[in-house]
Amino acid sequence: MSRPHDPPRPRRPRRTLPATALVLAGIAAGLTGCGGGDGGAPPGKTEVTASFYPVAWLAEKVGGGDVFVRTLTRPGTEPHDLELTPRQAADLTKTDFAVYVGGVQPAVDDAVRRHAKDKSLDAASVVKTLPRHTGGDGHGDHGHGDHGHEEPDHDPHIWLDPSRMAAVATALGDRLAKADPGHAAGYRERAGSTSAELTELDRAYRDGLRTCERREIITAHAAFGYLADRYELEQIPVAGVDPGAEPSPRRLAELTRRVSATGATTVFTETLVSPKVAESLARAAGVRTAVLDPAEGVADGSSGDYLTIMQRNLRTLRAALECA
Repeated sequence: MSRPHDPPRPRRPRRTLPATALVLAGIAAGLTGCGGGDGGAPPGKTEVTASFYPVAWLAEKVGGGDVFVRTLTRPGTEPHDLELTPRQAADLTKTDFAVYVGGVQPAVDDAVRRHAKDKSLDAASVVKTLPRHTGGDGHGDHGHGDHGHEEPDHDPHIWLDPSRMAAVATALGDRLAKADPGHAAGYRERAGSTSAELTELDRAYRDGLRTCERREIITAHAAFGYLADRYELEQIPVAGVDPGAEPSPRRLAELTRRVSATGATTVFTETLVSPKVAESLARAAGVRTAVLDPAEGVADGSSGDYLTIMQRNLRTLRAALECA
């Protein structure tokens, strides 16, 4: 059982790097993949390029031994910060298939449109999306303004609803079957089993969060709209969708009053970004903190995966909300 009163693990603060530094870091890192290194897919395997962790996990589950998955976002990296190098963008022309979530990483959206439009799946296109959260003080962007990207008109965090992930698994199986007909049966079979696992996770959430003392979740940023919508919770984000945007003093005072009014005992911090603002709110409101993982990535070398992250989140929510 997760213990909401435990302090969160130290995390590196989210920061914006100069464009030249991002390019140099990207060149040094290259593309990460199942087997590491910069080589292409082994003979006989379909190369799938995934934008970041949740869809990479799906690609590996559905693709199984028939694919080589290459992930554009390094482990432990906040995915909203990703800027592609020219080499990474150009490599999309050579991949067999690409899977991404439109609206999370505008640089990926742009590169896929230019280089892999006819051999890609936007996971957000196969499920019903929710409106983008704009935040109570205007902090509703992803921090992409410096790069000249337009903001999506939907909340892109679809992977935090297991039922939507199940639908994406099915769609991915169909698309991989068309891209690689020789292994079509395997893709569809694994898509079915993955969808079943996700449906079971969805059932565990529905049962586990059905009867709780409270239904408000105070989150570091507006990543949990789909989870809240699916399980009849109310998300109260400290900031908008951008995990690095600090709320104004007026917004912080408003949130402190809201925490007190709801009777919440916990402010949720998250992995990959600094917990400083959420911790400040918790101190002001006299409540504790706990980690609610947005499942955007895993630490390098971690033995956990999407399912274990989401199961841990459920335990954390049940404890914080005092669910029967």
